[in-house]
Order: sequence, then structure tokens, then C-alpha cells
Amino acid sequence: MPDSVRCILITKNENSQGAALTEIGEDQLMDGDVTVDIAYSTLNYKDGLAVTGSAPVVRKFPLIAGIDFAGQVSRSADPRFKPGDIVVANGWGLGETFHGGYATCARVKGDWLVHLPRRFSTQDAMAIGTAGYTAMLAVMSLEDLGVTPNKGSVLVTGSAGGVGSIALAVLSKLGFRVIAATGRLKEESYLRALGASEIIDRAELATEVRPLAKERWAGAVDSVGSKTLANVLASTSYGGAVAACGLAQGMDLPGSVAPFILRGVTLAGIDSVYCPRPRRIQAWERLAEDLDLVKLAATVSHAKLGDVLSLAPQILKGQVRGRVVVDVGA
Repeated sequence: MPDSVRCILITKNENSQGAALTEIGEDQLMDGDVTVDIAYSTLNYKDGLAVTGSAPVVRKFPLIAGIDFAGQVSRSADPRFKPGDIVVANGWGLGETFHGGYATCARVKGDWLVHLPRRFSTQDAMAIGTAGYTAMLAVMSLEDLGVTPNKGSVLVTGSAGGVGSIALAVLSKLGFRVIAATGRLKEESYLRALGASEIIDRAELATEVRPLAKERWAGAVDSVGSKTLANVLASTSYGGAVAACGLAQGMDLPGSVAPFILRGVTLAGIDSVYCPRPRRIQAWERLAEDLDLVKLAATVSHAKLGDVLSLAPQILKGQVRGRVVVDVGA
């Protein structure tokens, strides 16, 4: 383990919260039974909130930001892991309550780690990241609720973002006809390359909410919330399901019970942070089976660790397409 750890550290004083690229001593890492040399992290919407201080994501200071990482085990007191193992971590309070992945090294609990499927490199893992892993959890939830390709189309909101891009790629590979909702219509060629059959303007879903609307899709993956989610529910077909995993538009849900009691629609909540480890392992195994690596590569841009400071405000403004892989050593 190195004598110092290069990281993005979030600090707070009486007047302000700030983030900076700096170094800390290894003795400042948290307690844990597995030490990982981090190769890559990534940029998620929640990371943007944490780094900019736009929302109270960080609950302990000073704290290393970053809710994801992938790397190689260097030391382990956990019998499930040995030096040289390639692992991935998502959630569990990383970058919120515990030191996260925007660092060259991490010390964590073994329960938080998953062995990375051999099909993926550490760079692939962070091209997927929490966003892609969340997308897979959402797809699995729709499957559990009986949404199949023969039932009808599936809608993906925020489709040019991280969750949306991976959900779109996976759903299309599984044989679904996918409708992509986006506010960036200039990204049509990108979305169609991922497998979208139809593109709609997100403005269609951001209008005043009707209790029920024309049935348009059998299921949906929504990362937006608020009026968009309410309108998505209102247009979901009888017996359909919607997996909700984000709040880019807002935390409110100004809708009606009509879709639930008149059409039997199910609203499934997707929590990626504290999802049980067996379900996480299943999600990563499914990603290894059902995610086209060529399509994954098309979603990716690359950044150095220090670039996160300037990219964080951009992701909050919807200016980041797809996935950003962060090389923590660069």
C-alpha cells in the first residue's frame, strides 16, 4: 500500500463545502478487512451532487468522494478475497458516509465487494458503474414482474444518461422494442445505435399529469421522477410495471392512484446502495451475459481524476452523455 493516497477530498467549514484533488496518508483510510488498489472509478449523478455540494449527499467530513470503484485486492483478512483478485464496489455509503472511489487506494469491508466477472476489465466495470448496475437491477425487476418483449414496448427515460444508456442497450439485446425519452434529440443517432426503436421528446412527459392516458408501453425504466414518472405511470398498459431509480427532475410524485387500481400497474423501487450482496452478484452476472460490449464502448468517455471537479457540474445540467470512466492514476 502506498504511503499516500491521491484522492478527491470533500471538506466543510462553517461557511462552505468544497472538493479538491489532494493527497492523504494511508492512516487516514477507514477501517476494513480488504485493501484495494483502485484502477478506475466513474461519474454518476450522485457524484455530481456530492462534489458540487448541490445536495447533502456527503454526511461525514472530510470524505473521499466517489460511489464506485474497480481494482485489484492488495491485502485481505476476508477469506473470500485474496491478493490479486479483481473486484468492484458500488454503493454501501461509499462517497457518502465512507471514503469512496475517487482515490488510488481504498480499505473496505469484504461484504461490499463483488468479484468482477471475467468478461469485464476494470475499465469495463466502471463504464458500467453504479448507473449500469442500477439499470440491470431495474431490468431484472421488470422481468420479475412479468414484463416480456411480447407484452409491448418498454420506455426508458433519461435515455442519454448513464442509467438510460445501459438500460437501453440491455433491453434491446433482450429483444424488447425500446422507446427512448430524451431532452437531447440531437442524440438520436447515439440512442438508435444502442437499440432504440423510437425517440420521444422528454417534454411530452413533463406536462401536467392526467390520472390516466393512452396505454403506450408495457413497462418502463425511469431515472427522472416527478411529473415524468407520474405521466409514465399514466401511460403504462394494463398489468404493466415501472422501475423507478432516479430523481433528476425531482423527488415528488404528483400523480394519481388510477394506474394502480384501474390498470393494475406496479411501481417498483430500485435501491442500488444497500441492495443485498446475492442480488448484486446476480446483476453483475446478468450484465456479463446481456450487455453488448461494443454498445457499452459507444457510451464511454474518459477522464482523469482531476477532471471530475469540472465534470461534476456538467452532469447535473444534463451535459454528460453516457458513461464517464475515471482513471484515478492519471
